[in-house]
Amino acid sequence: MLALHTSDWHLGRGLHGHDLLPAQAAFVDHLVEVVRAESVDVVLVGGDVHDRAIPPVRALELFDEALSRLRDAGTRVVAISGNHDAARRLGDKSGLLDPRIRLRTDPAAVGVPVVVEDGDGPVRIYAIPYLEPTTANALLPAPQAGKPTDANPDTDPYGADRAGADTAGAAAYSQAATMRRAMRAVRADLAGHPGARSVVLAHAWVTGGAGSDSERDISVGGVGNVPSSLFDGITYTALGHLHRPQAITPAVRYSGSPLAFSFSEAADRKTSLLVDIGRDGIRTVRDVEVPTERRMAVLRGTLHELLTAAAFAAHERDFVAAVLTDPVRPGDAMATLQRRFPHALRLAHEPPAGAADERSFGERTRGRSDLEIATAFVAHVRSDPSPRERTLLAEALDAARIAEEAA
Repeated sequence: MLALHTSDWHLGRGLHGHDLLPAQAAFVDHLVEVVRAESVDVVLVGGDVHDRAIPPVRALELFDEALSRLRDAGTRVVAISGNHDAARRLGDKSGLLDPRIRLRTDPAAVGVPVVVEDGDGPVRIYAIPYLEPTTANALLPAPQAGKPTDANPDTDPYGADRAGADTAGAAAYSQAATMRRAMRAVRADLAGHPGARSVVLAHAWVTGGAGSDSERDISVGGVGNVPSSLFDGITYTALGHLHRPQAITPAVRYSGSPLAFSFSEAADRKTSLLVDIGRDGIRTVRDVEVPTERRMAVLRGTLHELLTAAAFAAHERDFVAAVLTDPVRPGDAMATLQRRFPHALRLAHEPPAGAADERSFGERTRGRSDLEIATAFVAHVRSDPSPRERTLLAEALDAARIAEEAA
């Protein structure tokens, strides 16, 4: 079976005010091309399909279009909800869709697999949507009486829930305990199919995963991670939530997001994963690079250097975050920068060590005249005022003082 693992589309998300929907539409085009070229059997979407609970209409339309085009390309789709999605809203039409399209958003169904057949027999795909511990535990299948657990509290540090008791009806659960309950339901089903090939599709932060600046924290009571050992014995675990592609173990992986959503991801290579599952397990996992029309770059230098240096020419079409190292912050720096880098989105000023006065504005102006304070403020937010500006400040202060005395 050939599975294409992707996640964290975040349809409808912008980047510092820039509309990313055209780039997301281009990703859908790419995904459909890969499905056709590789004869993909199933596309696994690991949650955060949308960026917020009530997505813009264009984002809803793009997701519907993606599902229709993937189906028409001859593949199946199994998608789950993530912490950014409204689970009930995402899954409200799942019963009306083509049987080849499965949207899984209900924690109660984690132990009911989507079964995909290939020449070697069935592959059981268990879809585990994002599980919010405070609500999901009332919905997860109850542990079966007399069944052994998959963790020993005496030897596994995650075997006991540090946020509450790991039993039905407990008031609070950690992410680890909640995922453990879901995996018990998975293993209960697998117990009736010994030797079956299995895939778990889940949205979670697994211990050892490296985050970026663009994920939303899903920790509860300081216990946000789940151990990779919970997925031991599963043929392949397709994870969503973290935006950097990475392997926690050879069989437990994040595909990462198809687009970069923060400048902390500027150096990341965005991919989907082609997973070839044979009769005896995983044959290969292959990166499929996502084409990027516009890269992200963090550039550092004085404003003059950024505007003139040949070394920065390759980034003129990129999304740019500029770090200016001028001793004094230049006036109108962003507009000036955008003459060369029209897609500059972020600007920071980091003068050389010792070039800037690190005291607060109040400390620097204490005991000084009104005119000295006003000129110091202009210097603090921009640069030293010119002689003409100093004259205007003095005239304005005199006028204010006269008006106050006349009142």
